[in-house]
Amino acid sequence: MNSDQKNSEIEELFERGAEEFIDPEGKFKEKLLKKAKEEYEKDIIVKFGVDPTRPDIHLGHAVVFRKLRKFQDLGCKVVFLVGDYTAQIGDPTGRSKIRPEIEQKEVEANMKTYLDQVGKILRTNKKSFSWIRNSDWFTAITDLELPKGDKVKMSFEKEGKKTEIDFDANSFVGKAAVFEKTRMQGAVAGFKGLISVITLKSLLWTLKHITHSRLVERDMFQERIKGGKELFMHEMLYPVLQGVDSFVISEIYGSCDLEIGGTDQTFNMLMGRDILKINKKEQQAVMSLELLEGTDGKEKMSKSLDNYIAITDEPNDMYGKIMSLPDTSIVNYFNLCTYTPQEEIKKIESEMKKGKMNPKDAKMRLAREIVVIYHGEDKAEQAEQNFIKTFQKGGLPEDLEEIIVPKGITLSKVLLDNKVVKSNTEWRTLVSEGAVSNAETSEKINSFDFSVDSDITIKVGKRRFLKISVNG
Repeated sequence: MNSDQKNSEIEELFERGAEEFIDPEGKFKEKLLKKAKEEYEKDIIVKFGVDPTRPDIHLGHAVVFRKLRKFQDLGCKVVFLVGDYTAQIGDPTGRSKIRPEIEQKEVEANMKTYLDQVGKILRTNKKSFSWIRNSDWFTAITDLELPKGDKVKMSFEKEGKKTEIDFDANSFVGKAAVFEKTRMQGAVAGFKGLISVITLKSLLWTLKHITHSRLVERDMFQERIKGGKELFMHEMLYPVLQGVDSFVISEIYGSCDLEIGGTDQTFNMLMGRDILKINKKEQQAVMSLELLEGTDGKEKMSKSLDNYIAITDEPNDMYGKIMSLPDTSIVNYFNLCTYTPQEEIKKIESEMKKGKMNPKDAKMRLAREIVVIYHGEDKAEQAEQNFIKTFQKGGLPEDLEEIIVPKGITLSKVLLDNKVVKSNTEWRTLVSEGAVSNAETSEKINSFDFSVDSDITIKVGKRRFLKISVNG
């Protein structure tokens, strides 16, 4: 790729899907251009905050991951900051103690599940990727709570003789030993210096440089105040703590060059710039990305609104959901969810407006391109042929899932057990709406207590099919 093409790719990176990019002195862009030309040797660190609850990743989340992958392709290192400590702000459980070994195992297990999904998009090798949790620096030694009776073995050497002494794990010495052992900072990014710990003293020093008026500028806080609702101090501290994360990351990794998030995170990310500045560190650039609407074409994509397309959806379901999008969402999905060049997207938009391209054909291309990203060319081809056969020619999918059940079992139990429906309430709603039928005869199933007495293929809604065979 020549220099002009590289420059063009970088310009598109800052424009496509980006609501706002803040880099007043152009330092980040300059570093990136040099990195792309192999003229910048240091790591360029791109920070992204990760929800520790780790929901299934949908196409809305994938917008930011695809942007992060582009930065990786240009030589940047992505750091996932797991906000396990800040997630406890306002935690109603009232828990104040940290169990490091247990929590570390839980976080690592959750991150493995999470990374198994994002690995479809991101490079997760050590050179291009790292992750760390912010409890690593917000937890004090005295916050640790070890099981009663546990001992910590420590070795000492005196006059050439090695001695081992057992300490109570909940003594200060024992906790200090466990604390040092459980800090991720010791291994991450080859860090060899002192472990960063944010104490009350250092937090108060930071707060001395941030005014109350600066904090209440946040839109969310202004809405609460104008609405006469309470605004608690711990909520106001959240953006400060997120900004402190950027400072600590710069200490551990050598810099924190860019933070990426949704438009709802812009204020918090800008606080990171402020805190880096007061600590005499180079300020991070900030990129806020557009939010993807859900399959309803209105609300933000969300699991709670059931308008999402998960990146782990099986190919036929993913293809079908994309085909159900309103026509008004086609261009935005091309922009945010595919690698289609912008010139081609503009051409598709223009041809649809002029009536030269049927929106259905545009959606079929969109669906195919998205399925290719997460499942590959072969699965995308199969999903497309299944869609044509099932929805355009009235046939049945070729790769129908088949299950064997005992005679007389209720259909509701079969569908619940196989997660075709989520609850009895959904089952009753679908039956009431006439959305459950025999896929081969099109006869609707009207009874909530319908029993399976013979082999049958069931159609639920527009896209869900299940082949049921009776045993005995």
